[in-house]
Amino acid sequence: MSHTPYSASGRSTPYHLRDIVHDVMKTYRHEKESEAHMIFRDAAGHKPKSVLPQTVNPEEETVPGIQHPGSTGVIYCSDRAMANGFSYASSHEWANLGQGAPEVGPIPDAPPKPQSIPLPEDSLEYAPTTGIKALREAVATLYNHTYRQGKASQYTYENVCIVPGGRAGLSRVAAVVGDVYCSYQVPDYTAYDQVLGAFKRLIPVPTSLEADNNYRLDIEQTRKDIKNQGLEVIIASNPRNPTGQVIQGDELKQLVSLAREATTTVILDEFYSWYIYPEDEAEFGKSISSAQYIDDVNSDPVVIVDGLTKNWRLPGWRVCWVIGPKNLVTALSQSGSFLDGGANHPLQLAAIDLLKPERVHLEKLALQKHFKHKRDHVLRRLKTLGFRVDVPPQATFYVWLNLENLPAPLNNGLTFFEELLKEKTIVIPGIFFDINPAHRRNLFNSPCHHFVRLSFGPPLDVLDMGIDAMERVLKKAKKEGMRAFGHGYSKSVEGSAAFEKLV
Repeated sequence: MSHTPYSASGRSTPYHLRDIVHDVMKTYRHEKESEAHMIFRDAAGHKPKSVLPQTVNPEEETVPGIQHPGSTGVIYCSDRAMANGFSYASSHEWANLGQGAPEVGPIPDAPPKPQSIPLPEDSLEYAPTTGIKALREAVATLYNHTYRQGKASQYTYENVCIVPGGRAGLSRVAAVVGDVYCSYQVPDYTAYDQVLGAFKRLIPVPTSLEADNNYRLDIEQTRKDIKNQGLEVIIASNPRNPTGQVIQGDELKQLVSLAREATTTVILDEFYSWYIYPEDEAEFGKSISSAQYIDDVNSDPVVIVDGLTKNWRLPGWRVCWVIGPKNLVTALSQSGSFLDGGANHPLQLAAIDLLKPERVHLEKLALQKHFKHKRDHVLRRLKTLGFRVDVPPQATFYVWLNLENLPAPLNNGLTFFEELLKEKTIVIPGIFFDINPAHRRNLFNSPCHHFVRLSFGPPLDVLDMGIDAMERVLKKAKKEGMRAFGHGYSKSVEGSAAFEKLV
């Protein structure tokens, strides 16, 4: 004779949905009651900011005056993956849908990448902190050819500063900004959290972007905020990481005009400027940049950060650039002298030929066709599994995936992330894109809490591995119920030390 299960609460009524809901609410109302959230908070730098330094183990003696800034999403997720058995030797067994980099191997119709580079003797010397003149000239020429034909004001090498990576560029810019109110958006690129937290002269002022409005930056509201809040700097990614949206056309023109009229500096992270997916194939090969709408390259307060990392699919080269008025570049030379010392000299020389406009056009065509195919494939598979993509990506190589329609605790990004680690798959929990420098907000109250970011940067077979893992989690939920989730996660106290050993 079969027995009807009874509720854990001790009532004599049969176990039913009311008990499930009660137990879930009791267990997951606050981050302190969730194992995945406590693991996150235990990582160095992830506790709410206070006067005491944060360490991995507070019982240990620490270096006086040192405070962990908190890791970016990719680093934290790499640490957690290693706690679950990931290593670079076994990376082929894992689906890394968290990576913020595109696949670097050959793709159809793309020009071949350099397999070796010359090392002339003078390249063994330090390069100038602004970069070598020939590469600066190549960057200026490319932007003039692509975005500024027929305009009186043209970029020269003096408007270009070569930097060792996008974050180095952002850090150089932040280091030369005075005591100002700096507007940023939620959600946006995870590293802005650390930049805004580390450079104390920037006073962060948040703006929430809503799915109902396709995560658009409201230009008229921004105009009011500049007037009413005294904003002097606006920082944003465009195209936007993680939502995959893009400010373009008239809206981008209005934003540049607003910067000029309001004398407010707009810093635009344009690393995904080629990752645009038009429905009309005749539009392939085009890209977007605020450079198209600037009147005077030496007076309009618009700063562009870009580089080889994403568009050229060369993240390991760490050759990027900041473009802006000449007086900005001289300031960046000074901040670079004490922050990073400059970009790799031989790779700067090797980058010059990669910026020739005819080669760039072929790169854009190949990239857009290939990544649009991957995007469409991923969206089809997610739809088949019943996942919600409220605002499909029009740009970048990310999907901002809403988990709210999943049962708790799978409906929050941190727990979903931990469950996928058990299946050898990495995604980035949405909370890392909640730019919250003080880290004081209860994570359950974050507008990004129910999201994860999926990257379709990796090759197609890796994408399928990751989506297969997501399907296994859903099947497990259906078969075993929700009590199988939210616990039993591997702990790691070694953090970045383990990461360094494996790099």
